[in-house]
Amino acid sequence: MPISEESMRFLEEHIPELAQSAVTQAYWQTLASGNSVLQSENGVIYEVFPDGTRTIVKEIAAPTPVTTGETRVLR
Repeated sequence: MPISEESMRFLEEHIPELAQSAVTQAYWQTLASGNSVLQSENGVIYEVFPDGTRTIVKEIAAPTPVTTGETRVLR
């Protein structure tokens, strides 16, 4: 059964929310299974362990701020 244009638009509008929920769920499931995760925060990549400890893996360039809806031409 084909999906209506209205239903498709509704689903597309909620992709960011669904993606965030999926990432959060994967993060907690990974820690709950006893594995570590990598997390980027303020120009630093951390390895986060199930017991809550964090170690620095690497320093990286600070994030580039962006504005929703803004477009830029890269040259």
